[in-house]
Amino acid sequence: MNGKRRQLLLAAIDSMLEPGEQVEVTTIVNLSSVTVRRTAAFAAASAILSGGGMAVIPAPTPMYLAMTDRRIFIFRANPTFARPEEHLMTIPRAGLVRSEIKERVLNSSFIISSTDSEQGLKIIFPLVGRKERNVIAAALPLAD
Repeated sequence: MNGKRRQLLLAAIDSMLEPGEQVEVTTIVNLSSVTVRRTAAFAAASAILSGGGMAVIPAPTPMYLAMTDRRIFIFRANPTFARPEEHLMTIPRAGLVRSEIKERVLNSSFIISSTDSEQGLKIIFPLVGRKERNVIAAALPLAD
């Protein structure tokens, strides 16, 4: 994450931080993946409907993630400008666990969940976000 984006994200969460809470890492992530099969089907359908004039490929919305020593903040990223648009959720770190890291050619991911819940959140990191992914993965214990 470049300096401008990081500063805008830190400014957005500054008023949400508790006394003594420290930001450990900031990064750009995706919270849902678009499968290759679904992307190909969507592109084919849009090409057919437009008479071959264009093909549209869906792309996941980038999100900003900031992890402090106590919580994880998720913001929707403005795709045109470098600023965070909307605060989506805050997750307390206490009790969070993660799955094994799944490596892919262009990205990697893992699922975070609470020890007392069966639902999880899949976080997808771009290739350039490996350093930040490793910091977050090191802070969260592996699920049993």
